Amino acid sequence: MDINVLVVNVGNSRIAVGAFVAGTLEYVSRVPIAERDTFEQSLKEAWKRFEGMSSEVAGASVNPLVMEGVEHTIKKITGKSVAWVGREIDLPVKVKTRSPEQTGVDRVLVVAAAYEMMQKACVVVDAGTAVTVNLCNDAGEFLGGAIAPGASMMLDALHDNTARLPSVAFAAPSTVVGDSTEQAMLHGVFHGIRGMVKELVEQYATDLGNWPEIIATGGDAETLFKDWELIHAVSPDLLLYGIALAYSNHHIKHGT
Repeated sequence: MDINVLVVNVGNSRIAVGAFVAGTLEYVSRVPIAERDTFEQSLKEAWKRFEGMSSEVAGASVNPLVMEGVEHTIKKITGKSVAWVGREIDLPVKVKTRSPEQTGVDRVLVVAAAYEMMQKACVVVDAGTAVTVNLCNDAGEFLGGAIAPGASMMLDALHDNTARLPSVAFAAPSTVVGDSTEQAMLHGVFHGIRGMVKELVEQYATDLGNWPEIIATGGDAETLFKDWELIHAVSPDLLLYGIALAYSNHHIKHGT
């Protein structure tokens, strides 16, 4: 994947920017969607990596309301239009869900990137605003998975829909037993998500006939899964690699 491409992922809460120079990810930045000035600065910093080189911009988005503003900002900073995965750029793997057009492009891309590394059936847990648990088979075909609320969303729901539960920022529990209301909430969310992942992967393994490797990504992946024996690796930039892979494969496929 010897390419020069600036990649952008527009999520529900944040925008990630990455610079692949000769196929190597040399710069990454993540900024909240509301921080437009910070996003512009990140774009400028990333675009510096391509000075004097021929390069393009590729992106993925699950947030259509923000895409137009992002496109405008990218055009202003780089002079380039964004080629979006799923629109101008083909998906890099076959999607075998019942409604492929309704399947989140982010889910497909993280699985494609993981399969590119593993070359066998694998599961990707993407722990961000939502938690998705996604599966591909030994052929690299995206089969589907599960979607659940993310850790912060769960904690916010507990606070917003009860009379006395406090607002708690997500972190790994610091006690063996939840010995305070805050710790009890963190235990419920932390172990609830990990238990869901374990249960789902056991079902996937039964269906596949073998145990798939599990890769974790997303903003909460390190907190949830670091040093957990079930997880093969935590890869925070997996989606950026998926966008770059889709860009590279598309141009190879179409000879451009």
